[in-house]
Amino acid sequence: MILDIRGTSLISGWGNYPKIDANIILDSTEEDAVKAINSFDSIIAMGNARSYGDSALGTNILSLLPMNHFLDFDENTGILQCEAGVLLSEILDVAVPRGWFLSVTPGTKLITVGGAIASDVHGKDHHVSGSFSKHVISMDVLLSSGKIIKCSQKSNADLFQATAGGMGLTGIILRAAIQLKKIESAYIKQKLFKARNLKHIMELFEENKNVPLTMAWIDCIKGGKNMGRSILYSGHHATADECTAAGIKNPLDPNVPKKITVPFNFPSFALNSLSVRAFNFFTYHKQSSKTTSSIVSYDSFFYPLDSIYMWNRIYGKRGFTQYQFVLPMSSSAEGIDDILKRISKSGMGSFLAVLKQLGKENKNLISFPMEGYTLALDFPITRKLFPFLNELDRMVTDYGGRVYLTKDARMSAAMFRRTYRNAEKFINYKHNIDKKNIFRSLQSERLGI
Repeated sequence: MILDIRGTSLISGWGNYPKIDANIILDSTEEDAVKAINSFDSIIAMGNARSYGDSALGTNILSLLPMNHFLDFDENTGILQCEAGVLLSEILDVAVPRGWFLSVTPGTKLITVGGAIASDVHGKDHHVSGSFSKHVISMDVLLSSGKIIKCSQKSNADLFQATAGGMGLTGIILRAAIQLKKIESAYIKQKLFKARNLKHIMELFEENKNVPLTMAWIDCIKGGKNMGRSILYSGHHATADECTAAGIKNPLDPNVPKKITVPFNFPSFALNSLSVRAFNFFTYHKQSSKTTSSIVSYDSFFYPLDSIYMWNRIYGKRGFTQYQFVLPMSSSAEGIDDILKRISKSGMGSFLAVLKQLGKENKNLISFPMEGYTLALDFPITRKLFPFLNELDRMVTDYGGRVYLTKDARMSAAMFRRTYRNAEKFINYKHNIDKKNIFRSLQSERLGI
């Protein structure tokens, strides 16, 4: 069998930083994957290139997008078996009209199942549902030896716990069986709360901790007594009766929003402190009431940015990085307050800032979530940015937190080891099953994995 090698291409993650020349190999079959790991001295799997930084970048990239077949779907139990290159959007297209939904979803549906497992993605319901891997029944992983191992949380659990959240460094995820959850409609019963400041938004999170879905947009520029002013989005999957009462005739027929396109990279001057302040002012004040309720489509609630095709171009040709960190519950209030003050003082406000409450940490070795609060911040790449993020790194470390590997493009190896308590255990396990260190990315080399 001859590998489909598309040659050297300039490629990047979703943040458009960094950009590298890489060999792209298309993985259409299990045999292709085996041949690929026998043909190169290093390789990293890539899904839909939605990781923000360099975790799926390397000299040789194995694209799993051709492995996009459904293998089995039991409509009675909601158990789906599929190849790793299937997109979450493709699952929803099939499952939602049949009354099923993803048990956990991040803020985009344009990622692959393999990528969701490798990043152990979390969503607006982590405080009640955990991360994606909690709902993975089993997965088949191709090791560098050529052996394929089926693993789960009970069988070959060490491989499962290293691979879920392991950033593709233990092997190639080929297939997975995942548990979907039953729904009555394709809609969300949403309630919005307007928060005066950081203290207020955290009080609202606590008051709504039993609500399945919560997240907040937060103004990271505003200082003074209104620092951290926010809008909390809370909700649950609407029942059929709630949809009928709202005049929705077919509850399982989603109302997919029309897409718009960002046709070109914005000029670098378009995003500055003035434009970010203006955006934050408008976003906060367009919510005129303290609380509002409505029923919205699942697309509008979970995936608002997916309706803007190529929205990453807003940050210009230099690209951007998303700095997402989590702090433990005991230090979240003080730590996020401190970090917001530093951001406000710097004038380097984020165009998009999202605050979420996370639930308990799982057993996976380097999975990101821990019980506490996570804040995600988008910053355009500038000369001043990385020294500033180094300052935030020190603050996050001092408060006992860590940075999300899936969003990372510049964290140091020292910080990785200090903040991921199982880092050494993961590195040792990875090199034990991948003795030639075949599975490597720019990120793994930077972090010394």
